[in-house]
Amino acid sequence: MTTWLNMSLQDGASPIMEQLIFFHDHTLMIMLMIITTVMYMMTTLLWNKHTSRFMLEGQLIETTWTIAPAIILVFIAMPSLRLLYLMDEIHNPAMTLKAVGHQWYWSYEYSDFTKLEFDSYMIPQEETQPSTFRLLDTDNRIVLPMNSPIRLVVTAADVLHSWTIPSLGVKTDATPGRLNQTSFSINHPGILYGQCSEICGANHSFMPITIESVSANHFINWVSSLSE
Repeated sequence: MTTWLNMSLQDGASPIMEQLIFFHDHTLMIMLMIITTVMYMMTTLLWNKHTSRFMLEGQLIETTWTIAPAIILVFIAMPSLRLLYLMDEIHNPAMTLKAVGHQWYWSYEYSDFTKLEFDSYMIPQEETQPSTFRLLDTDNRIVLPMNSPIRLVVTAADVLHSWTIPSLGVKTDATPGRLNQTSFSINHPGILYGQCSEICGANHSFMPITIESVSANHFINWVSSLSE
């Protein structure tokens, strides 16, 4: 999760988020090179007192500074398009999780299991423990197996919401009367936090999302304990 005075992105907890971080750094490096070159040229122009009557036109340099930006855009567009297609792919999901946004809490259904559903509310501030995070922890966490492709189906029961986990690179709008889907895979155990990122009303900022990533055996034991 984001820590105090953290200036960078959250550590990636999924392959897609790791690729998004790499793309972010790749784009920033290109921008840094462009800014450095432009600043150098502007500084040179300010301090250069030389003039030449033969430099009235320069077709070579005009051709160069027309083609160079196009090549730079290709280096940005290709990995961007690759990531967009990867984020839309649904790779034979091991299980399906349905998230329904309400004013102002989330409810979840494990579609592959019988009667496995629950509501998830933010823990009130007066009930928080020293080990819980204020405004981020919920009374019922989503338990998911790591290293397994998960299909997420998102909708809303009343107004627009948005199911977002930054460390997974997942942000899906919850629209009433519509099912949106995405997929992700968690690559390490731990607890992941997110929030509704759509301005959905007065308690918009009190709809946290908490995922507990566990091993497959632990997940099976958790499902069995709820079924008993």
